[in-house]
Amino acid sequence: MPRAKTGAKTQTGAAMLLRNGRVIDPLNQLDAHADVLVRDGRIEEIFVGGFKRRPPTHCLDLDVSGLWVVPGLIDMHVHLREPGQEYKEDIASGTRAAAAGGFTAVACMPNTSPVNDCRAVTTQILAAAVGAAARVYPVGCISKGSRGEELAEYGEMRAAGVVALSDDGQPVVNSQLFRRALEYAGNFDLPVISHAEEPSLSKGGAMNEGLMAIRLGLRGIPTAAESVAVYRDLALAGLTGRPVHIAHVSTGEAISLIRRAKALGQPVTAETAPHYFTLTDQAVGNYDTNAKMNPPLRSEQDRQAVLAGLADGTLDAIATDHAPHSSLEKELEFDQAANGIIGLQTALPLTMELVRQGVISPTRLVELLAVNPARILRVVGGSLAPGRPADLTVINPEKTFVFSADSILSKSRNSPFIGRTFTGKAVMTMLGGEITYRDLP
Repeated sequence: MPRAKTGAKTQTGAAMLLRNGRVIDPLNQLDAHADVLVRDGRIEEIFVGGFKRRPPTHCLDLDVSGLWVVPGLIDMHVHLREPGQEYKEDIASGTRAAAAGGFTAVACMPNTSPVNDCRAVTTQILAAAVGAAARVYPVGCISKGSRGEELAEYGEMRAAGVVALSDDGQPVVNSQLFRRALEYAGNFDLPVISHAEEPSLSKGGAMNEGLMAIRLGLRGIPTAAESVAVYRDLALAGLTGRPVHIAHVSTGEAISLIRRAKALGQPVTAETAPHYFTLTDQAVGNYDTNAKMNPPLRSEQDRQAVLAGLADGTLDAIATDHAPHSSLEKELEFDQAANGIIGLQTALPLTMELVRQGVISPTRLVELLAVNPARILRVVGGSLAPGRPADLTVINPEKTFVFSADSILSKSRNSPFIGRTFTGKAVMTMLGGEITYRDLP
């Protein structure tokens, strides 16, 4: 097997021709076998029926028969831990893992140390991201210090480079403050990403409230902790006329609320994470802290509701909520362990399982992992239209592999999927016409 290569961007020449791939580009209503010509970092042309001319001088000619060529995947919810917790992850290691997972861009949440609530931290993140293996889009705090007491300086952060606002990891409990956040953010064309949680209901909980929590003797978190907060956020979006994006949706109740809001024309989008459509609270098993996250893994009924939401368009995006932790935070008693799992290298394979199961189509996969994240964040990407930056992902839908600890490029290993066999993998990731990851012959 050829050795996978990943890291900072690797120059491959001014031109590249990808021949005989299945090109899937929902924005341009394209799903056909075609050749893709990349030149000077941009998509130059797509040739349905084949490239008939002589290739450009010094052109890298790759046969991608049997593979999918899609717009570069975008993960709109990751934790890169830099600045302040680089022992768990940093921008370099996190973007290497992203490239290996097929992602050309990631949006990093602001709960760093210090939190990203000002120009200085945003500037520091972007400086560290120069030359990284994926585009890095900083998300700024809704409130100063993520304390939920006073709005951060949105104009300053917008000018510095943030693409959205969130107090992810901490819900904004004060409804008046959240209303003002929606109104103020709209003045700067910044999406607001809500961590929808009612802390008075979730406080002290360690896993989903249900029979498994009772059996393990752990305090549970009811599904209402999410749905009550989602209801509040939707009401305020309706009141202000400003859009809200609901992060990491895990419950059927929340999905029903979002579905109804969309039917009424309210400005709402929402994401879920692969663990919520793959696992249930049964994965906690014998106190496995790699199955501990917030929101927690829910019931089978909730998992089925998430699948339905992905299929019918209620949920707009799949994001990993990549949350690296070291053994210092995870190898503890379950109720003391940190929440979160890594997910950059498993998101695509887990979503490919939905394609094979007939839950979603290949086109829908591209919408969930590329098109809609770009649209919601209003960033580059989501299309292979000529003239666009050549951010693309090549997927082998039939490649079977075992996700091993040795294959993880993150600094952390907190994943419940280690040892699992997957079918479907990114085999090449291209950022601005340069290969950042390659696992091709």
